[in-house]
Amino acid sequence: MRRVFLKPKKEESLQRFHPWIFSGAIASFENGQPEEGEIVEVYTSKKNFIAIGHYQIGSIAIRVLSFQQETIDYSFWQRRLQIAYTMRKSIGIATDPTNNTYRLVHGEGDNLSGLIIDIYDRTAVMQAHSPGMHLSRMEIAKALMEVMDGHLDNIYYKSETTLPFKADLFPENGFLIGGSDNNIAMEYGLKFHVDWLKGQKTGFFVDQRENRSLLGKYAEGRTVLNMFCYTGGFSVYALRGNAKSVDSVDSSAKAIELTNQNVALNFPNESRHTAYAEDAFKFLDKMGDRYDLIILDPPAFAKHRDALRNALQGYRKLNAKAFEKIKPGGILFTFSCSQVVTKDNFRTAVFTAAASAKRKVRILHQLTQPADHPINIYHPEGEYLKGLVLYVE
Repeated sequence: MRRVFLKPKKEESLQRFHPWIFSGAIASFENGQPEEGEIVEVYTSKKNFIAIGHYQIGSIAIRVLSFQQETIDYSFWQRRLQIAYTMRKSIGIATDPTNNTYRLVHGEGDNLSGLIIDIYDRTAVMQAHSPGMHLSRMEIAKALMEVMDGHLDNIYYKSETTLPFKADLFPENGFLIGGSDNNIAMEYGLKFHVDWLKGQKTGFFVDQRENRSLLGKYAEGRTVLNMFCYTGGFSVYALRGNAKSVDSVDSSAKAIELTNQNVALNFPNESRHTAYAEDAFKFLDKMGDRYDLIILDPPAFAKHRDALRNALQGYRKLNAKAFEKIKPGGILFTFSCSQVVTKDNFRTAVFTAAASAKRKVRILHQLTQPADHPINIYHPEGEYLKGLVLYVE
């Protein structure tokens, strides 16, 4: 196995168990530069072993798999997946009879940097974000089937858009094991079509499950607007919560089609729901003041740090529009899923928007990602989802 040697004092973050090694920390390679996805051992400048992980070309040069000198083989993947599954069972999310939709592996949060696995009933959708995980996909898939012990029939691989394009890996989406046309999963008793073939992420936004459930408790009798609705998850929960009416808005006609399908799946011939394929800001400009519950769950405004300033301006503008239009006594659910936007960044943007709209606002809840999207305590960057529930006088 090839060795990588760090520059002096560059092991300090690893001594705090941070799972990333940046390219600037590397002093030299033993026997030449590793291949994309190759497993390498990492040593300090004093030639002491400190970690083992996947090498890749880019800013993050090594994604740590272990801080112990161990073999990365089938039994390694089996152990790590078993730990992840045991945790989901212990918190009840993998054993709830009303729910068969959850995240089984959340990258660094499960000490498997570069790997995402979501469960939709008897199908797992696996997504690699590193060349190393891509190269190990079949071994991981076989280990996953063993760990799930009869609770899984299919594993779909969906990494065409998540792997570094410079790696020249040419991944193809498709079933690694099994094959199924049944794409309906259940979340807390509600049914949803999961588009793992062409949908965003793994086909569904699993991370908003608990926040959707919370929204359902506030929906009764309210006129609801679900902006950036995508699959209509918040809309379906609002309808179950006895909302007076629900409007769903997304710029994508495909998203609107999927939203209507999910509403019909749970509430056939529902007259309280209307969907609009329209730009969010244009809709907000003309919508009037009829809504007293608004959900703002936009796509990531900033995927890189150099886009942070523009992203914060976008959050301020979007939330200011909602504050201007929402009825007195209204409730606003507002989110950011941009990893580079911190909780303080987001809160400041929303507070600035409230002040510019001259509305009195109180925080009811501060929201984050659910327990099946755990945050590694040594990797605070894993806390990407931020949300506020606000009462607007």
